[in-house]
Amino acid sequence: MKQYDLTVIIHPDLEMNMQPALDKVAKLVESVGGKITKEDNEGKKRLNYKIAGQEFGLFYFYALDLPTDAPEKIERQLAIYDEVIRHLLVKKDLKAEKMAERRKELEAKREAAGISAEEGTNDSEEEK
Repeated sequence: MKQYDLTVIIHPDLEMNMQPALDKVAKLVESVGGKITKEDNEGKKRLNYKIAGQEFGLFYFYALDLPTDAPEKIERQLAIYDEVIRHLLVKKDLKAEKMAERRKELEAKREAAGISAEEGTNDSEEEK
């Protein structure tokens, strides 16, 4: 199983009753052998450009564990769901996430020790 992030934009007319659309997406993920590890309702947002004639959309985020053939099946199904006006399914880059976490840890240690980012480099103004 590989890890993916799925963001769906639900039609804004469904704002008062979004649950059936979300259940439909969840059932789709489960039907292809996937597992939802995290969900986040990011709320109603203005779109940068109209999609399906809409200026707003309801953004919902999922973190998924999916088998190898599942992303293609999910993409095909989400493209035909009327409730979903746009979606994005991307594979997580675990190496980049680990590097970002490590970088944050190092910055926190530097701050705790009172070392600024400029002091930690060899290119200080005094040496030039």
